[in-house]
Amino acid sequence: MTDGAKFRVWWVVALFAATAAGCGGGVAVVEQPQYAPPPQESSSLKTPDQALLKDALQGQSISPVEAANLSDRMLADEIATFQDDKNMARLEILLYKALKTQDKQARPRLLRNLGIIHYHQKQYKRARQELQQANELNPKDARTHFYLARLFAHQSNIYLAQGKKQISQQQAKRADIEMQHARKLEPSNPLYRQNLAETLQQERGK
Repeated sequence: MTDGAKFRVWWVVALFAATAAGCGGGVAVVEQPQYAPPPQESSSLKTPDQALLKDALQGQSISPVEAANLSDRMLADEIATFQDDKNMARLEILLYKALKTQDKQARPRLLRNLGIIHYHQKQYKRARQELQQANELNPKDARTHFYLARLFAHQSNIYLAQGKKQISQQQAKRADIEMQHARKLEPSNPLYRQNLAETLQQERGK
């Protein structure tokens, strides 16, 4: 048989096999399973603390002190926390719930952290009330003084924009006093060495 004849015979056999497979006969074709990536965790549950927060609101028992500790940890990273509205709302609910217990040990921190949340939510009147209550209960908390300083500095800028220079200066003076308290209580903490004007400028840029 010539090479040309051999090629034609091979081609006919190959064509027949392909036709039979397409009609359900011959060699079965096994489809390769498509790769399915593992389900990703919800963006609102990226850390153990965020998972604990969700569980606490779904019935898991958590003491006021544990709630204060949890909120302290989460609020330590302001950028990550306040960019997630869901977690911020959950944390606010947890703090309100913990405050109902009237736990004297945790109450100053619970109020302070609630004030921090409301400050970042631009609910300045509520933030001021909560931060001042926290300060009355524990005047030696540097973070409370720091946020009071930010609050007074922010209000100073508002009054200045309204042309109320005297009130603006009063608020600026109060902000300076609060920053001095924070620095005195924790002199080695770089957070309290910040320039308030720069801090507020960064907030406006968010």
